[in-house]
Amino acid sequence: MTPDLSPLKKRLATYTDLKLASSILYWDQATMMPAIGAEQRGRQLATLANLSHELLVDRETSNLIDSAFSWAANQSFENQDAAFVREARRIHSLESKVPASLSAAMAEHFSRMYAAWTDARPKSDFATLQPLLEESVRLSLKMAECFSDLEHPMDALIQFSDPGTSVRTARQMFQNLRSQLVPLVKKVTSAKQLKNDCLTGNFDDASQLKFCRLVAERLGYDFRRGRIDLSPHPFMTRLSGNDIRITTRARRDDLTDCLFSVIHEVGHALYEMGISENLDGNILGNGVSSGVHESQSRLWENRVGRGKPFWDYFYPVLQQEFPNFKNTSQSDFLKAINKVEPGLIRVDADELTYNLHVMIRFDLECDVLEGKLKIKDLPEAWNARYNSDLGVEVPSLKDGCLQDVHWFSGPFGGSFQGYTIGNMLSAQLYDSALKEMPTMESEFSRGEFFNLRSWLTRKVHRWGAMLPPGEVIKHATGSDLSVDAYMNYLTRKYSELYSL
Repeated sequence: MTPDLSPLKKRLATYTDLKLASSILYWDQATMMPAIGAEQRGRQLATLANLSHELLVDRETSNLIDSAFSWAANQSFENQDAAFVREARRIHSLESKVPASLSAAMAEHFSRMYAAWTDARPKSDFATLQPLLEESVRLSLKMAECFSDLEHPMDALIQFSDPGTSVRTARQMFQNLRSQLVPLVKKVTSAKQLKNDCLTGNFDDASQLKFCRLVAERLGYDFRRGRIDLSPHPFMTRLSGNDIRITTRARRDDLTDCLFSVIHEVGHALYEMGISENLDGNILGNGVSSGVHESQSRLWENRVGRGKPFWDYFYPVLQQEFPNFKNTSQSDFLKAINKVEPGLIRVDADELTYNLHVMIRFDLECDVLEGKLKIKDLPEAWNARYNSDLGVEVPSLKDGCLQDVHWFSGPFGGSFQGYTIGNMLSAQLYDSALKEMPTMESEFSRGEFFNLRSWLTRKVHRWGAMLPPGEVIKHATGSDLSVDAYMNYLTRKYSELYSL
């Protein structure tokens, strides 16, 4: 018999609302907040972090979870009430180990640090950010100390973004991928290179955003439930089931930065928009992990957005909006947006070299948290890895170790592995969808994306956090996460593009 869960649900609904209120403040800071408001915003975020933490870990909440868990443990994964109790137990187990004072201190510090980063990065001002980064590492290690049963300091940080993953399993994943990826990168970069000069020009911001809105809406982003704004680093945030916002950035000299950022964030947003309405305002009403979330953004950005069927429909529209492309064939445009070119910026990286950027960051994080690398030496270590792994020289810190927002808005470590998990899973999901819907790509050519979106909603989105990440993957693809589908896709695609 199902126990009475209403007292626990009421308490955790308040906890969820406090978390979502924090998300609104973060969104505002990244888009519209006056620059000098960072100190007060940090205090506000710390207050909300303290309130939500205390509510989750207090004795009454603990007792309510404990009294229901023995029942929930024996129910199926698809039982929503049981999933609610199991998820409550999981997040309670994590957060109860972290003192409220530490949780609040981290929220306040990261808010202040984000504001400093937005000002310091364009100036390559590492000196200003170094003491803030050192404090981030100190706080992250202090948090890791709360989880003495885990093997590696970063394991604790990973559990908040990719439950079930550890440094050990992530390193094995990277090793398996790298052994196959690096030889393919060498073959491609040694072949006759593709041209991408057609992508540079003078593209005004208004026209870029107009075209990107059209693409987002066609893919299924519901503007009644969302909006697009500009921010230094593109992101998606869920404020409720009917308020799911995305941001992008626009460069006048490169159309693809804004375009692929929007498609990427739309992928995240479609996940959140597809979560069952029954889970809204509930601890289950969000994506289950960073890796599963990234699988959605990378699937739409790369498997759909860089594919020929997508551009069979959209290229004439692009040419109409941007006369620069009137004399560029669709074939040449496709080659340009899929060109492999080892570079400096992760978010601009081609599919083939993207994961090498992720591995560099993951390795550096481990070295710092293990005490092998000091923050003051981070720029030099970063530059050396970019030279050895990607063969590029780093001309400035803004395009080096200051480029990613992650180190300047949250714990130091624990998030980058999700990008590679997402890349691998995106291939498995796409292949599974195509197997069930063989005409899917011909639908893309007509600007029809409903069937793929619906398939993903049935297989992934609707569950929210009801199922653990591994169960989501098995449910959707019939197998565990594997590198095989991803490497088969990359090998097939780039062998054809580069006539290997």
